[in-house]
Amino acid sequence: MARKGSSPWLTLLMILGIGLLLVMLLLPATRPVRTVSLQTQCMNNLKQIGLALYNYMDRYQAFPPAYTVDASGKPLHSWRTLIAIELGSNNLYDKIDLTKPWDHPANAEAYASMPHPFQCPASVGAPNHTQYLAIVAPSGFIQPTKPHPLSEITDGLQNTMIVIEVPGDQAVHWMSPQDASEEQVSSIGPKSKLAHNGGMNALFCAGNVSFLKADMPTAERLAIISIAGGDNPSEEPAN
Repeated sequence: MARKGSSPWLTLLMILGIGLLLVMLLLPATRPVRTVSLQTQCMNNLKQIGLALYNYMDRYQAFPPAYTVDASGKPLHSWRTLIAIELGSNNLYDKIDLTKPWDHPANAEAYASMPHPFQCPASVGAPNHTQYLAIVAPSGFIQPTKPHPLSEITDGLQNTMIVIEVPGDQAVHWMSPQDASEEQVSSIGPKSKLAHNGGMNALFCAGNVSFLKADMPTAERLAIISIAGGDNPSEEPAN
């Protein structure tokens, strides 16, 4: 009970102080929960992308190339554009002119949009940019201009990485025929601008998604890029 003649403002300040204290006590518990939730959503995005790649394979008997080219060999469209219809973005896909470059005015409407699964919920970057890049390397599965069947992989499908979540400052426009090189993947480390604490999510050829630690040894990282590396990496659990 307030003392007779006490200021109502004092009472209000005491209530606000107690409320602030409760918020400060709860924050350490809620932040990790939100962090885990965003990471899980990101993993689900990659699972959807993996399913779309398999649906594409069912249609064309092979995974898509890293990008398509015109008659002169100039890159036109990313594999992400090619699987947009498999992600349920039929209306968006129908507006894309695959005979013209990804950034041509004819593709302006699609350029200004992006299928939801390409957006990591924890990333903050330019609109319609994605951190989900295929690994395009001499020993890797995804290759420029050439589709590949899964039968070319001699490692286990669960051990062969095809898409990695790169740091935010390496994000590209979702339609752009740009992806991650072997050197780029090797350079990702604890000091990189990662969307998730301590590492990044990655999609493997079996459709499983794993969280790779940022300090994962380079040799192990290179082994899981290769389709014939004879690898058995120490990553966090596959899903």
